[in-house]
Order: sequence, then C-alpha cells, then structure tokens
Amino acid sequence: MIGVSDGYLRQLSLDGKGPQPELSGNGRRSYTLGQISELRQHMARIKPKDALSYLPWRRPGEKLQTVAVTNFKGGSAKTTTTLYLAQYLALNGYRVLAIDLDPQASLSSMLGVQPEFDLADGDTLYGAIRYDGSRRSLKDVVRKTYFDGLDLVPGNLELMEFEHETPRALGDRQRTGEVFFRRVGVAISEVEANYDVVVIDCPPQLGYLTLGAVCAATSLLITIHPQMVDVASMSQFLLMTSDLLSVVRKAGGDLQHDFIKYVVTRHEPFDAPQSQIVALLRNLFGDDVLTATILKSTAIADAGLTKQSLYEIERGQVRRSTYDRALESVNAANGEVLAGIHKAWGRT
Repeated sequence: MIGVSDGYLRQLSLDGKGPQPELSGNGRRSYTLGQISELRQHMARIKPKDALSYLPWRRPGEKLQTVAVTNFKGGSAKTTTTLYLAQYLALNGYRVLAIDLDPQASLSSMLGVQPEFDLADGDTLYGAIRYDGSRRSLKDVVRKTYFDGLDLVPGNLELMEFEHETPRALGDRQRTGEVFFRRVGVAISEVEANYDVVVIDCPPQLGYLTLGAVCAATSLLITIHPQMVDVASMSQFLLMTSDLLSVVRKAGGDLQHDFIKYVVTRHEPFDAPQSQIVALLRNLFGDDVLTATILKSTAIADAGLTKQSLYEIERGQVRRSTYDRALESVNAANGEVLAGIHKAWGRT
C-alpha cells in the first residue's frame, strides 16, 4: 500500500519513528488505515524527492476531479460502483469525498449513516443548494466516516425537496440566485481544497439533482448491466441526457468532461447472452467502455449483507477463490478510472 518493504516498516517501528502499530505476542505488527495514512505522510516528509509516490494528493495546478456515477435504470449497481471506487481511492492515499444524491440513501447506509435517524434538517447536500435563507455551507454538512480518508455528504428523502423547489424557483428570478444546474458545483467548490476526488452517487432518475451533478462533474461513469432491457433503457437515458444538456449548454452551462466511461456491472462472463451484449457495447463505444468488468459475485452480495465491502471483510469470511476473483475485477475497473484521473492531471 505504501511502497516500502515490511523490513523497513519494522525498523521504523523499532526506531520509534512514525505511528506505532499494535504489537501481538508473536511480534506481528498491525496498522490501522489511519496509521497507513500517517506513514504515507511520514515517508513523504523524509523522502521529499519521492513524495508523489508515497502521498499522491493532487498538486498545484491539478484540478479537483469530480466523478458522477449515473444511469436512470435502477439496479445497474450505481451505489456499489460509487462505494468501491471511493474506498479504493482512499486506500490508495487520496482524499475522497463521497456525495449521496440518491434520496434512497443506500450509500449513506453503507458508510454508517442511518438516514432516518442520524440526519437533521439540512444535513444533506440539499442544505447547501436550497433556495431559501436556511442554506448552509457544504463544510458544515460534510462528515467523517469510519473509513480513513473518505468523507461523506449523506442523503435522505430531504433531497427530493430540490426537485420540488426548483420549478418554483425558476419562475422567481429574484429567488433563484445561482442557476439550478450550477448549484451542486458551487457547493463542492466550498470544500475543494480539502479533497483530491469527489465521487457522486446520482439518483436513478434524470432530474434536477442529476443534471446538477453532471454539470459539476469533470468525468462521468455510466453503469450498465449487460441485459438487453438495460441497454435499451440506457439508450433512452443517453438520448434524454443529450437533449437536456444541449439546453443547459445554451443557458451557459460548462460541460467539459475529462472522460466519460461505461462500466459493465453485475457481469456473468460465462453467460452467453451477456457476452454478446458486452461485445455489442464494445463495438458501439470502443475504448469508452472500461476493459475490466465488475463481476456479479456472491462475495460482494455477502459483504453487503452486513453493510460492508470486500475491502472491509476478512478474506476468510467468504470462499477465497470467489473473494479473490471479485476483488480482482473491482480493483481492475477502479484502476482504469484512477488512470483516467491521472491522465486528466497530466501524470504519467
């Protein structure tokens, strides 16, 4: 994770340098994820020439990357894709903010927030983009999660208020202030200095929230389950999105995305019809489809039963071969997204 040998870590511990791990009776050293982050910063300080390899935070001139995970077809694994991407980036040393824009708030639940009980009025992104005088800074809405390096803007049913209020606000020029499709981006800019990547879980509908997220995003991930009905639904989603964004562009919206990628999710590679659909997608969209697909796996489902991801459970909790295969597919897809972020930053 850090890029140093276990012997080097052991020597650091013996010398009392860096965070001190938990030491078992047989001499085994265990580090928390928070301590791994401290070790990265320690290595970057003592080896400044190699700082970027130890601490990959964005540098001056590298803009905040905002990745919107979207599709209005339910069941296309948007939340799972968002969760695994956010955790993957945090594990690799990046400062990550996850924004739950789905009123169903599944991402919030997976990250330890009970949307029905833990949130007061204005504790979602709606609190930072609402039209009335109760609008808050996003800095006051962001909360830490148990996963070091990953912060959260939670969601709940309150988000639907934005869908209801925006048509009324559009008819009241004095009340509107910042136009609706810029409000998400303006809110994110308030915390821009604190993060390298923002990952947004969009709702399964093409409403004002989704349009705001797409306009705020520097890149898009479109999840697609390889079934013909899902492909047909995605086709309609793309047509509607194109029409709406052309209107937004005419109204002055900035829609310059660094990359737009299609992510095949819940893939069963030995299912012949699915294989044909994946081949169709690659023929249609070429390199815009991620090379890696995210497999449909009982390991992912089993971890989700306890609101965990494969990055959190013990390897022995599920069948090892199933675990390894599922994690390999997730890491490969997330690695491609990270490569796209690096390219946007101008890194090799």
